[in-house]
Amino acid sequence: MDYYLLVDMATELGYELAMSGAETFRVEDSVYRVLKTYGIESEIFAITNCLTVSIETPSGKPLTRMRRIGSHGNNMEAVERYNALSRRICSEKPDAETAIQWMKDTKASCRAYSLPMLLVADFIGSFGFSLFFGGTFLDGLWAGACGIVIGLVSKVMDDLKANSFFSTIASSFCMALVAYLIAGLGLTSNVDTVIIGSLMILVPGLLFTNAMRDIIYGDTNSGINRLVQVVMIAVAIALGTAAAWQVTAPIWGQPGGADTVTYSFAVHCLVSFIGCIGFAIFWNVHGMGVLLCSLGGLLTWAAYLTAVRLGCDVIGANFWAAVVASTYAEIMARVRKYPAISYLVVSAFPLFPGAGIYYTMSYILQNNTDMAWQKGMETASIAGVMAVGIILVSTLVRLYYVMKGRRKKR
Repeated sequence: MDYYLLVDMATELGYELAMSGAETFRVEDSVYRVLKTYGIESEIFAITNCLTVSIETPSGKPLTRMRRIGSHGNNMEAVERYNALSRRICSEKPDAETAIQWMKDTKASCRAYSLPMLLVADFIGSFGFSLFFGGTFLDGLWAGACGIVIGLVSKVMDDLKANSFFSTIASSFCMALVAYLIAGLGLTSNVDTVIIGSLMILVPGLLFTNAMRDIIYGDTNSGINRLVQVVMIAVAIALGTAAAWQVTAPIWGQPGGADTVTYSFAVHCLVSFIGCIGFAIFWNVHGMGVLLCSLGGLLTWAAYLTAVRLGCDVIGANFWAAVVASTYAEIMARVRKYPAISYLVVSAFPLFPGAGIYYTMSYILQNNTDMAWQKGMETASIAGVMAVGIILVSTLVRLYYVMKGRRKKR
């Protein structure tokens, strides 16, 4: 048995999963199961920027392979395909050369949306969430245009190999600059809903979800690293929009905000669905998955609104909605044999506190410390209670399958 080739194959599989945005536990578990299929005991250690695979050959010689995980995006299509590949390898146990060829075929078969399609997704996502946060139809159209600005600036930053922190500052600055220009010309009634809808593109929803799931499964180092990245992105968003406000305020003054629109239950759920379609495409979900993931967003927000109508406060409503999102993701993962993360991140996206980040920054700029503290604490509470809801469902599902496995062994 060529142990070097097997370790290389398993390590590359884990590396591709990590570069696609998979959770740490999925990376480690996939590599471990593949090597176990060939009768090899291994120790796997993965964090956000490194993967180490170590085995001991029958001769007693240790063999270790390490791959550095660089900066990467979020590719749910690749996560699903590499996850399916790991299952196929475990069930068919091909020779190492064949498995490596399968991996090459999988990489070649992964689909990706074109830049024009991604810009359409930016428009749809921004449009939907601008209405979601109470904007008018016109506000939604301007938010969609600002979303395209974010998409174009992000593409330029990616081509220039800029780090994510600077790229987020540049994207949020250019977007907010355009939004304040639109407001200064009197073309929008509520610049806040335009900016918030567009900023949702930059909200690190998948990063936050993976951080919570890493912590759930005991990968504390990876979870904390991801949470730090979430905080840094939030800071970058605040810095970019604040800089745009500082540039435009002396010219047009502080734009006045109109009252937000209150939509009916059905319309609110519909715009949530529309916005989630944009983000499903943005995260490279394809086919029926786009509609099914977006349906999860609709159900999640319907659960939130129902909880509010039943008397729950904001924190309680977010908890129950997160439970619904996580439950839906776990069910769809079993039904369609895909990783739950694809469904979870889109389904839970309407709950992510993008508006809280924006308003906290806005109050700081206005030197309104009390309101900034209040909104900041509310935002942190929403993020925390979402994590609890996700943790609860994921833990119960995992316990169920552990107990089921033990009963089968008896």
